[in-house]
Amino acid sequence: MQAFTAAFLAALTASTAIRWWLATRHMRHIAAHREKVPDEFSERISIESHQKAADYSQAKTRIGMLEALAGAATLLALTLGGGLQALSDSWAAMFERGGYAHGIALIMSMTVVTGVIDLPFSLYRTFSIEARFGFNRTTLALYFIDMLKQSLIGILLGIPLLFCVLWLMTGMGEAWWLWVWATWIAFNLLVLAIYPTLIAPLFNTFKPLEDAQLRTRIEALLAKCGFRAQGLYVMDSSRRSSHGNAYFTGFGRWRRIVFFDTLLTRLSGPEVEAVLAHELGHFMHRHVAKRIAMLFVGSFCFLALLGWLIGTDWFYSGLNVQTPSTAMALALFVMIIPVFMFPLQPLASLYSRSHEYEADAYAAAHAAPQDLVHALVKLYQDNAATLTPDPLHSAWYDSHPPAALRIARLQSLAVRPADVSAAGATT
Repeated sequence: MQAFTAAFLAALTASTAIRWWLATRHMRHIAAHREKVPDEFSERISIESHQKAADYSQAKTRIGMLEALAGAATLLALTLGGGLQALSDSWAAMFERGGYAHGIALIMSMTVVTGVIDLPFSLYRTFSIEARFGFNRTTLALYFIDMLKQSLIGILLGIPLLFCVLWLMTGMGEAWWLWVWATWIAFNLLVLAIYPTLIAPLFNTFKPLEDAQLRTRIEALLAKCGFRAQGLYVMDSSRRSSHGNAYFTGFGRWRRIVFFDTLLTRLSGPEVEAVLAHELGHFMHRHVAKRIAMLFVGSFCFLALLGWLIGTDWFYSGLNVQTPSTAMALALFVMIIPVFMFPLQPLASLYSRSHEYEADAYAAAHAAPQDLVHALVKLYQDNAATLTPDPLHSAWYDSHPPAALRIARLQSLAVRPADVSAAGATT
């Protein structure tokens, strides 16, 4: 067995085992606290809601464990099992091996194979788990219509990008990865620009916020924070789910603020304002820009690594590939890199949670902290988010702080009106 093969198997085994270990810890911890609402939430969340959240979290964790096994098995089948090589050989009967058509067909067929394997899990999650706990409102027809639209968008955007990448990998010499990196950056910025007006409306209806009182409240908050948006919109998320949320989309003059209709029906005006203040905190602290910058730095490092691996024989032979090509190298790299990056997941989660705390602090300075607390408690209850996650599981995966820690931090951030004015003057 080659050294790289052994390293790959060790990393895959370790990551899968850790996933299962964390999942079992998480379920045991939730089960141990299922019968009692945490004291800090006992006056606001009923035991029935708490138990529903526990059962919902455990159901999602169980299916996640099965997905981890299926993902590991699929990865083994496509690499050491010879699946990618078999796909390459089958397309070689139609297209010149190593050519652009062959490479695009190889990567697209790999995407289809993994998508087909993931489909049963997605269907079960939507029509069994989400339906069982009263969240799903998606019909089977709408589900497959969405899938068709996503596939068409993937084809229209993905194939030209893939052709461009393969062309650069083939024709730009040893520095090809720098050209690919620049192309990747431009592509991501393009998608960010066109998503609000060209892509998102294909899936949902966006209408201007009609509640005059709420609009006035929000516009006053935006003016105080110095934030300009193209508009305030309400999205018909209730067509698919009862979960509620709000978000910013686009950048520059294309920025939009979008509220789920399910959120507006559940929260009061002051609570909506507090939630929006939290989202504004992300913007004012440049969290989105920082994450995009990290994405670009990460892609730079990954492409540099691929630029080195693509010329080594052991990279291909160690993964049971006999006919190397630029497309094969790209496919192999995209599949295996998450396995080796898995140990860095806690650092990414920690970084994200620090952003959430910063956004909460900003919200506490520009809206009433208790309004955000009330909004979060409602959202925890409505979305059946567990109040008692396993601490290690949460530290490894969660992008948001656990409910108890987040609420406690917010309650400590209560500020006087004078403090609010001072904070507004310095941001």
